[in-house]
Amino acid sequence: MTHERIPLAGVIGNPIAHSRSPQVHGYWLKSLNLRGHYIPMHVTEEKLKEVLHTLPNVGFVGVNITIPHKEVVLQIADRISDRAKAIGAANTLFFSADGEIFADNTDGYGFIENLHQRARGWDPKVGAAALLGAGGAARAVICSLIEAEVPEILISNRTIERAHALRQEFGPRLHVVEWSQAGSMIADANLVVNTTSLGMVGNSGLNVALDGLHEGQVVTDLVYNPLETPILQAARLAGCTTVDGLGMLLHQAVPGFERWFGQRPEVTPELRAAALK
Repeated sequence: MTHERIPLAGVIGNPIAHSRSPQVHGYWLKSLNLRGHYIPMHVTEEKLKEVLHTLPNVGFVGVNITIPHKEVVLQIADRISDRAKAIGAANTLFFSADGEIFADNTDGYGFIENLHQRARGWDPKVGAAALLGAGGAARAVICSLIEAEVPEILISNRTIERAHALRQEFGPRLHVVEWSQAGSMIADANLVVNTTSLGMVGNSGLNVALDGLHEGQVVTDLVYNPLETPILQAARLAGCTTVDGLGMLLHQAVPGFERWFGQRPEVTPELRAAALK
């Protein structure tokens, strides 16, 4: 008698209680009537390697990786996708039957899909994108914008050296702008992206002039707590198309779910409501 294994997946981070991923995957499992479980796991960096090598043995088909493990996990993986290499971080792992770990990054995919769904008519090839921030999230956004053929990417960061490092790495399509000039950079862009955690609940505000925002622009923030951050509020009042950060979280989850549980899920208003519960 053969025993069918119920696929297990989950999300690993430190801390992990804040993660919305269990609601997202749990909603899909239930609505698609699939067998499987998705579990949040609090794992410290010292235990990460040991845990990742144990999980395939107990029925896990893969996991999501979140802060602070997204970079270090690349040193543990057996194989790494080109996207994850370029971004320098992974957020989705797939385990083979023999326990091999394949690391991928779906953050950029989630970012672009969210824009296409929430800002209908947005054409990446028309006009520049302006990025605030030069951290790990910015790397995923830059990769996806280059892939989408955005002609020019303007980037500004409070520590300008980090922006210059990205310019060196990703090439001449990137132009570094002083933080003091970020306001005028925003005014000149077709797409404006806040990749910093400024404006998030518990964090300080953005401290950038937003009076240059105007109709015809698409403005998005990777932060989704609150859903309408200060920059999105200013953009809405200026007549811009605004795209909150929750959709990126939902869309980046699609490729992992499909591979782990065998069915491609959809991002719907009902899913958004479930994620916000």
